[in-house]
Amino acid sequence: MPAGPAGACPRRIVRARAFVRILPALLVTAGVLYDYFTPAEFTAAPFFTAAPLVAAPLYSLRGTVLAGVLAVGAVLVVHFLLGIVLHVDAVTEVVTVTTAAVLAVLINILVRRGDERLASVREIAEFAQRAVLPEPEARIAGLEVAARYEAAQEDAFIGGDLYAVQDSPHGVRLVVGDVRGKGMTAVAAVATVVGAFREAAEQEATLEGVAGRLERALTRAGTRRDGVEAAEGFTTAVLAEIPHGEDVVRVVNRGHPPPLLLRPDGTLAVLSAEVFALPLGMSELGSPHAPTVQDRFPRGATLLLHTDGLSEARDPRGEFYDPAAWLAGRVFPAPDELLTALVEAARRHTGGALTDDLALLAVRRA
Repeated sequence: MPAGPAGACPRRIVRARAFVRILPALLVTAGVLYDYFTPAEFTAAPFFTAAPLVAAPLYSLRGTVLAGVLAVGAVLVVHFLLGIVLHVDAVTEVVTVTTAAVLAVLINILVRRGDERLASVREIAEFAQRAVLPEPEARIAGLEVAARYEAAQEDAFIGGDLYAVQDSPHGVRLVVGDVRGKGMTAVAAVATVVGAFREAAEQEATLEGVAGRLERALTRAGTRRDGVEAAEGFTTAVLAEIPHGEDVVRVVNRGHPPPLLLRPDGTLAVLSAEVFALPLGMSELGSPHAPTVQDRFPRGATLLLHTDGLSEARDPRGEFYDPAAWLAGRVFPAPDELLTALVEAARRHTGGALTDDLALLAVRRA
């Protein structure tokens, strides 16, 4: 029975759209009937003027022009049949409808230009995301990799969440992070972190060294900012390393939600350190040292790194989503399927809408 209403909703939407598309023609028809069958002192101008104005945001430029011509033509035909073409009220009605038709064409042009600009902005934003957060390869050094970026705001492409994967002489290294703030400042910080990570992952012998390089890169970038962003800018991040030829994973966490290790039998481990470390960019408040956590990473196991957009997703009662509890006991054949199921579960928990951006990175030892 629940499938009935769910299936009826798309049909209602289709019917509503179809009705709106024919509404200008219905308005013109109603105007003709009203003008023809009512006394001369009554006017159907509201019907005729509404027709092209309704068409303006819905139709193409050609369709809007045709709706305007149809409305003006219908007025003239009715007035001709009634023999009042040259009456003052009739002329006024024709002028009114013609003016509305011209305005409708101008509105249509402005709407189309706005749509083109919006499409251009979306294209640029998508290009920026691919440039700053390129999709990692599906297989890297014998590991299956999947990444996902889910924006809380519709049509948004990039914010302050980040991920990156880099094969290096020291193993496959990964980072997932969350930059404080929004807008272009956050995007610039994302670019800084990802760029510094790719360089440091190749050159630094340890994860602690990589984290130190990210710290210094953010500190340098912070000197170019003023005000609150300079004083309070920071990035939470978790770094992971899967050495070549070893069934282990090492993790360094800088104030970020801990990674989850899903073993082949469905058991789950939370790779959290006993000592909390400060986020990147806050070393002046204390020691930036973060202990390294190591665990076995056997074949068939999957490592999941995520931002707090997942773990802090709330349901209508305000309860947080618990990805560890949801994943425990489950087995997924591939990282991409894991991420798809996880995002769907988070959306169900929140009632369909995410309140914060989230980045997910899953790596499976094939």
